[in-house]
Amino acid sequence: MKERLNDALYGAGWAAVKRLPEPAATALGRRIADITWRRRGKGVLRLEANLARVVPGALPARLAQLSQAGMRSYLRYWMESFRLPTWSDERIRDGFTPDGLEHLEKGMAAGRGVVLALPHMANYDLAGAWVTRKLGVSFTTVAERLKPETLYDRFVAYREGLGMEVLPHTGGAAFGTLARRLRGGGLVCLVADRDLSSSGVEVEFFGERTRMPAGPALLAQQTGAVLLPVTLWYDGTPIMRGRVHPPVEVPDEGTRAEKTSAMIQSLADAFASGIAEHPEDWHMLQRLWLADLDPANRPGSEES
Repeated sequence: MKERLNDALYGAGWAAVKRLPEPAATALGRRIADITWRRRGKGVLRLEANLARVVPGALPARLAQLSQAGMRSYLRYWMESFRLPTWSDERIRDGFTPDGLEHLEKGMAAGRGVVLALPHMANYDLAGAWVTRKLGVSFTTVAERLKPETLYDRFVAYREGLGMEVLPHTGGAAFGTLARRLRGGGLVCLVADRDLSSSGVEVEFFGERTRMPAGPALLAQQTGAVLLPVTLWYDGTPIMRGRVHPPVEVPDEGTRAEKTSAMIQSLADAFASGIAEHPEDWHMLQRLWLADLDPANRPGSEES
């Protein structure tokens, strides 16, 4: 029943927000964000706990300010995503301005395939739509399977409508398909700051240990593709900003595991640099660090 309700709510929200004028959708998103933030629910408390790692030494008032800005950024993502299918190609092309684009252009021109790896920052769906509309390049990505299946299908259809090929995270076939796309000189985009498999690579992230998925590094090693970290942020205007960081190179020496570990640590460092500059645009409302994932360290008041 809860799953069906979630699907119905997403569907109703999608339909209603698409019909709103953009200023009204923006105002609605901010209002919902502020109401959610004032209620101090589990997601908001987890966001503040995560931000405390990103901004060490921040006083409670500063963390509260950041979490409110973070919820506003998060709801901006949702309002934009609900409305993206109605945006014109021109609106999408003008809605994102990335720095470091030469790294992507060089990688694509080399014909080796490119893996773009991103954290949960700002609006990666808009960045993906910009790639298809502005650069004229299609790409393949992976989506977490949501429940109910109808909700997952809704998100797949939405992203496919923006020009993406979407593969399910579970099922085992995604890695092989991604590798084939890369060997053909294609583009793969992966959100890669949170391990969903519980078998990721341990890295140091803002001074503590966490796990991040090994996929981006393994794909680069096995296919020869270029691995590029990307970070995104909002700057107070309707235009989203971003940075394509320099390539993460495959080490010359070491075992596959050692190379993978070094590459994912470099990826984590690039993510950390972007998140530290724009912490309010990192939408991490779940546990991430190993200390928080250990059941012995879970306060009873937090989410399971």
